Amino acid sequence: MQRRFILFGLILWLTLGIFACTNTTTEQAKNTDATTISTSQESQQPAERVVSLTSLSADIIYQLDSTKLVGISGSNLFKNDSRFKDIPRVSEGQATPNLEKIVALKPDLVIGAEGFSNLTTDKLKELGITTLLTKVDSWEGLQELTKSLAKIVDADSTPLLNRYQTFLPDKLTQNPSTLVLVSRQPILSPSKKSWAGNLLEKFQAKNLTADLQGKISVPGYVTLSAEKVLEANPDVLIVVSPQAGLLKSFKSESFWNQLKATKNNRVYEFDYYGLVNPGSVDAIEKACQQLKVALSGQK
Repeated sequence: MQRRFILFGLILWLTLGIFACTNTTTEQAKNTDATTISTSQESQQPAERVVSLTSLSADIIYQLDSTKLVGISGSNLFKNDSRFKDIPRVSEGQATPNLEKIVALKPDLVIGAEGFSNLTTDKLKELGITTLLTKVDSWEGLQELTKSLAKIVDADSTPLLNRYQTFLPDKLTQNPSTLVLVSRQPILSPSKKSWAGNLLEKFQAKNLTADLQGKISVPGYVTLSAEKVLEANPDVLIVVSPQAGLLKSFKSESFWNQLKATKNNRVYEFDYYGLVNPGSVDAIEKACQQLKVALSGQK
């Protein structure tokens, strides 16, 4: 069950982000960090009514122009967020978005996640509703998504892009060897071809699995044996907890107390949103704040 949960979560995360319109022929152009941006001819008229099926796009749209967001998915990130309390939900949890609810909102654009929302957006296209699929797996991807959405809703992306820059460290004095663990069975760790891996690069952390090749079907993640973890022996160990108890579970591993990070009390627990799944602007900011602490050796 835990393995299925983690793999599903990773697949969901990998579907959040960079601009890719789904209702016209696309022209592909490569960006840095193996990020691909797919663009198409955009309408001359800005979108006035947007439904977002991803939490990150919903948050970005809201911060660009809150009046344009008329529907969102039922993300846990927004349950206690007063900004979104009056915006209709078109789905709950992992349930398929409700087409009738979406259509009733009369959107001129529905934003989904590449590889996850395709069935929904295909049906909406048949109904004549414009759709957009997104994917983010790098910092540059986050910036490109923000610029694209700003253009779509006729808003200024500059304030939000400037805010992103405040998340990154001004001065980096350390680059400790770092290992990020996101599940135990199997033990998974991000390579540089993932949001988490790219974020570590921005902090100049020495990601010990950056250049490893994965043997699972989720791009950007690699499997590790207990022996490989012990061999890596990181200065900093980050455990991402998509569900309660993962850190405690790792502590039962025979290698745990032999690690340099454990002996030096440099083990940190991060939330799934922000480091593995970008999730929202606030989640990204929180993860960056935690990375500043973890990689500087502060407590």
